Amino acid sequence: MPCSPQEVGALFLFEKLEPEQLGRLCAAGRVELFQPGPVYTEGDPATCFYVMIEGTVVLSRRVAGDDVEVTRTSQPGVYAGAMQAYLGDRVRQIYNNSMRVTEPTRFFVLPADTFADIMQDWFPMAVHLLEGLFFGSKSTQAAIGQRERLLALGSLSAGLTHELNNPAAAAVRATSTLRERVAKMRHKLAIITESPFSREQLAGLIEIQERTAERVAKAPALSPLEASDREDALSDWLDDHGMENGWQLAPTFVQAGLDVDWLEQVAAAVDEEILPNAVGWLNYTIETELLMYEIEDSTTRISNLVDAAKQYSQLDRAPYRVVDVHELLDSTLLMLSAKTGQNIEVVKEYDRTVPPVPAYPAELNQVWTNLIDNAVCAMKGEDGGGRGTLTVRTALDHDQLLVEFRDTGSGIAPEIKGRIFDPFFTTKPVGQGTGLGLDISWRIVVNKHHGTMRVESVPGDTRFQVLLPLTAETPETSETIVETV
Repeated sequence: MPCSPQEVGALFLFEKLEPEQLGRLCAAGRVELFQPGPVYTEGDPATCFYVMIEGTVVLSRRVAGDDVEVTRTSQPGVYAGAMQAYLGDRVRQIYNNSMRVTEPTRFFVLPADTFADIMQDWFPMAVHLLEGLFFGSKSTQAAIGQRERLLALGSLSAGLTHELNNPAAAAVRATSTLRERVAKMRHKLAIITESPFSREQLAGLIEIQERTAERVAKAPALSPLEASDREDALSDWLDDHGMENGWQLAPTFVQAGLDVDWLEQVAAAVDEEILPNAVGWLNYTIETELLMYEIEDSTTRISNLVDAAKQYSQLDRAPYRVVDVHELLDSTLLMLSAKTGQNIEVVKEYDRTVPPVPAYPAELNQVWTNLIDNAVCAMKGEDGGGRGTLTVRTALDHDQLLVEFRDTGSGIAPEIKGRIFDPFFTTKPVGQGTGLGLDISWRIVVNKHHGTMRVESVPGDTRFQVLLPLTAETPETSETIVETV
């Protein structure tokens, strides 16, 4: 269609241009009439810059496989398309949204390379400023995003150090005590062997020792009342048989699951004069078994923490693979256990039937970290002493995997709900948050996983929901859309 410089000059984008400039625009571009339907599609190479003259235009973004409408307008002069053509090959030139028209619509269309040339010829200073803003913003966002990750890593490292220190210290204490008990057991054994035992008596005592070690491994769990009653019975038996320290031995025997019948078997196997030494020797046997179980438990806990750290960091895994999301959630919760503390109850409502999903697991762990950290902070309050319940739920939501984090905090105030996902917006005290946690989470979920984030909040019930597709899609770079309810 013919291009009129007067008509193009009436559009607010071009109203300050000189007649010669308007003439160049008309000579380089064209006016095109589009019937209802698509004009261009998100992700396609950005070849043209569009300015609407008249009609109605709809812009949409692809989120989790669906086209979500973001703009609908009939305002003449609105523009879209290759708006970053002036950056050239330094940025991948694709359409960042999809555009369609709902009625016959006329556009002034300018080829992307011509648009870039005109911008550089007419507005060289503006182009330099825009380039600086664009790349400066990217660099700033990357630097602050890296700082956000380092802050999270520092917090996790502190928590992991604390969690590792407890079982490590317990293992050291148990090892030191074990060395002492083994030395005393050798001493008791020397005393026993110096006594005039027959081969049969020694064999019987050794058999009792073996059965004692077996009973330690199978010790039943007793209620406090049952344990107290058994301690009294054992103390009385030991006192009756001339052992003055019976009250010290009885708790150890109870912990090992032993009773008066067991002591009777010991008494029947040895002479009365060496019974105290035999009982003492068996007591050291029990203590060494209990200490070895304590060491085993402590070192197993350390191993589990190291495995959780590896699972969390995904250092030895492929960056993109099919994962069980429950493994990621468990490792993150374990890494953050020091932060949740005793005041926050963690409830897991996992649907174990949900299938594995294709994902970037290390980055999903970062999302879980941000959401759990926000939930814990909301429940603990400014003084850090608050209590609450964090519920982590998984389920199928149509053709997507739902991961929900529900907390019992005070909720999100309606006046800020629309801003919580904005970069650099935070309600945390100065120095405790950068305001990028949720922004980073958005980009990971939506841009890299084609997922969706939803937020529902009332006082006492705030839910952050992450929806992930069950099938693999090629990762794309796009802006984020968040639904708030």
